[in-house]
Amino acid sequence: MFRLRTVKVRFGRTTALLLAASVVAGAALTGCANNDTTVSRAPDGPLPAEIPPGTKLVVADQQERVQTWLRASGELDKLPFTVEFANFVGGPAVLEAFRAGAADVAQVGDVPPIHALAAKQDVPIVAAYQSNPLAMKLAVAPGRSITRLADLKGKKIAYAEGTAQQAGVLRAVAKAGLKTSDVQLIRLQLSDFLDAVRTGQVDVAPLIEPNVTRLLRTPGASVLPDSEVTGIYGGLGYLYARRAVVQDPAKAAATRALVAAFIRAQQWSNLHQDEWARKYYIDSQKVSADDAKRIIDSLGVYTFPHLDQQLVDRQQATIDVIDDAGELPAKIRAADGFDLRFDQVVTQTVTEIGASFGTGTN
Repeated sequence: MFRLRTVKVRFGRTTALLLAASVVAGAALTGCANNDTTVSRAPDGPLPAEIPPGTKLVVADQQERVQTWLRASGELDKLPFTVEFANFVGGPAVLEAFRAGAADVAQVGDVPPIHALAAKQDVPIVAAYQSNPLAMKLAVAPGRSITRLADLKGKKIAYAEGTAQQAGVLRAVAKAGLKTSDVQLIRLQLSDFLDAVRTGQVDVAPLIEPNVTRLLRTPGASVLPDSEVTGIYGGLGYLYARRAVVQDPAKAAATRALVAAFIRAQQWSNLHQDEWARKYYIDSQKVSADDAKRIIDSLGVYTFPHLDQQLVDRQQATIDVIDDAGELPAKIRAADGFDLRFDQVVTQTVTEIGASFGTGTN
């Protein structure tokens, strides 16, 4: 049988920046032309499994995380289609890539798919993974006396719409019994959060590793206790794809294979934490061995929830948090943002490799 010879390409940082710039420019020129006005349903029937020669997926990556998972685990070389990676910073940039048709599949937190729905972009979730819900910390700038959520009143808080950190901030404010008008939400790029809180430009910023570790190297910096921030972060991450991708038989079959490979790669990192720490955090992200261990420990063991009604309900709860704060332009339904056909490959893969589906709760 003919076997497609795969070619794996990784964009460099400069190329990724140029691509991101061209994506934004293209979106500005095309306006609403590429913006779906309605959410379409997934095709009926099972996912196609046949991947014809010449099939290619462009994966929007963040901090080279997905490509390192796939490469380090050996899963990338097993994929019978061409994969290209483009590196972005934050869900909004990925969404622009989707809008311009410059990316097919992406790994994101739980909030970017919500803003995709709000923008009437049809990019359904095709896989989910769960990390430790306490991995997100509320970082406090040096010299600030903030030890409780109640201390957030009147404070400057770093805020990035379209990111998992957005929902974390809104949940923290609500848990403190405050309204968004009681704090100062400082809109920044996600990549600017660490420097903003480290230098005192904001009082508080939601950070995850490795930035938590980097912040705590700054004298006088701190994080709120876990007892205060429990429940503000879901720990959910997703793979999602453009609807045109999952409606195309060849690309849908390739996405199905990518989902299985992604789950196997994350399970490999569960079982090879020292090697994963070295290849990703130490070699790629340039943190020390001690810091890498701390990062791995903070994230815990990845689990892989079913794509089912329970997961849809969890996503709807996050939508409601953002909507209650007045941060969505219209009512949206979480159910419109999933392609539940992919649960079959999730279930099969998790079962075959002995991974866990998790508890399905925050």
